[in-house]
Amino acid sequence: MNGAARSGPGRVVVGVDGSPSAHTAVTWAAAEADLRGSTLCLVHAADTDAPVPFLSEAEIVRSRKAGRELLDRTAETITARHPGLAVVEELTDGPAPGSLRRAAALTGTVVVGHRGLGGFSSLLLGSVGLEVAAAATTPVVVVRGAAEPVEAGAVLAAVRDEADVDCARAAAREALLRKVPLRLLHIWNVGSATGSRAASRDGCDGNARPHVRVLTSVSDRIREEFPDLTVQAEGQKSHSVPGALVDASHHADLLVIGGRRSPGHLGPTLGRITLALLQHAHCPVELIPRQGPGHGSTS
Repeated sequence: MNGAARSGPGRVVVGVDGSPSAHTAVTWAAAEADLRGSTLCLVHAADTDAPVPFLSEAEIVRSRKAGRELLDRTAETITARHPGLAVVEELTDGPAPGSLRRAAALTGTVVVGHRGLGGFSSLLLGSVGLEVAAAATTPVVVVRGAAEPVEAGAVLAAVRDEADVDCARAAAREALLRKVPLRLLHIWNVGSATGSRAASRDGCDGNARPHVRVLTSVSDRIREEFPDLTVQAEGQKSHSVPGALVDASHHADLLVIGGRRSPGHLGPTLGRITLALLQHAHCPVELIPRQGPGHGSTS
């Protein structure tokens, strides 16, 4: 079966809050929905439910009115740029993270900006983005990089082990949409393999051999499932896996990673590498949950 075939893309859901970061996210999400031929859902969370005891009825009405006007203006701008795109609007009274997840349902993709309207300048990724990414059960894209990025002409997928084949598949679909090559990048920390430096007879460092097997296993499956896609596979040693991936993101239109929970923690959490990429990557980052509705278990 051709790996590009699927039952139909879910809609693209993006948060709208009036911030410059959200504007960039909306622009990216609209282009993505247009590429997929799917619906774009604009969500504004008025978040009036929790503070209702502290707000007058007039203030709640004003908040909802402002949210509706923001959605209407955003939809008008998007429709002018993408006249054939189906755009729907959702104004909710609840907090943004839950509103975005509900709008995405089981098959949608949630898109958020890397900063919100909050005043905490030390937060490189806003609290909404962090919460949405940590609790993700469907793909989440954090739009990073310049508002009008220079196209690099490649989609990059981070491959840690064979369980990242679903991540690689998602990246392959994105590469096909953009008509660009897919680059599979497997990086391992040199500090985690300090054994013998002796090379094997074929010239391959013995410590590198299991990493080569991981990369070969994933790349072979992707090439088989996506025969029309150019797939480049590369393995690297580095003293910092997150740092190497951040550097590689300079040369990608999109970085796709598989989500992982931090070990030893209960509840929604993000792994160290995932968090570093969401905070520092130079291009949009798509997080593919390891498990969740609409995705096969890869544990």
